[in-house]
Amino acid sequence: MAKIGIFYGSTSGVTEELAEKIQEEIGEDGCDLYSMEEDYDGFDDFLKYDYLIFGCSTWGAGEVQNDWREPLFDIEVEKPDFSGKTIALFGAGDCNGHGKHFVGALGTLYEQFKARGAKLVGAVPADDYSFEKSTAIRDGKFVGLPLDEVNESDKTDQRITDWLELLSADFPIEA
Repeated sequence: MAKIGIFYGSTSGVTEELAEKIQEEIGEDGCDLYSMEEDYDGFDDFLKYDYLIFGCSTWGAGEVQNDWREPLFDIEVEKPDFSGKTIALFGAGDCNGHGKHFVGALGTLYEQFKARGAKLVGAVPADDYSFEKSTAIRDGKFVGLPLDEVNESDKTDQRITDWLELLSADFPIEA
């Protein structure tokens, strides 16, 4: 079975905890976990995997978490080819405190990797979320899995389970 690379950026530890929950549910033998701050050496780390899960929280007016800024800049400048890679996204957000930019970082990641030829999967219907606006919506769905540990932490575990079941159609995950 092919391994999955899970890469996350986390400032306050929330996205790290979510990445660990995802890894636990997939199974540690099925995926490797990378902190963008501590473990990431360059986009060649991404290219080792055919299946990738990227986690990023949203900061400010819909910006990516700091650990993602330099890698996304490098990808934009060097334009590596992500054709043949299947990518799923998840992100931490606050639908009440930042409802105008809810999980906007996912939209940024989506656009960057789509432009580099990746197949992006794991879109989630937006109707189960309360928020004002998001740049992570395409055709009525979030481009990845939004998780709100501030206001809806009681829904996190089920959302992860449902999302991984959805991903099992495209990822080497046993649903």
